[in-house]
Amino acid sequence: MERVKNSVRLTGYAGADPVIVHFASEKKLARLSLGVHEFYKNSLGEAVDQTQWFQLIFWNQKVELVEGVVKKGSALRVEGKLSVQSFTDKNGEQRYLTEIVVNELEMVDKYQL
Repeated sequence: MERVKNSVRLTGYAGADPVIVHFASEKKLARLSLGVHEFYKNSLGEAVDQTQWFQLIFWNQKVELVEGVVKKGSALRVEGKLSVQSFTDKNGEQRYLTEIVVNELEMVDKYQL
């Protein structure tokens, strides 16, 4: 039996320029949204183009790759793991944030999507 693994692969477009955060401990973090298009026909036979947005997180050396290369509209292929955080908002409601911690990044030609 194959080992169970927390892994996700996505190909899409950067929704904005990455946001880079520098920490006092010399660690770096980059946040980026990735839009992934899904094309299908609905029950009426109409073509539908639906976009889902995913939040990506890059740490340390991966940030250096993102900083100089990735811009809004860049076509990317990423692999990473899902990370779910829970927190209580200012209204006292429980909220969840799902992000993808990226361990592999590949720039792709927009025509490959």
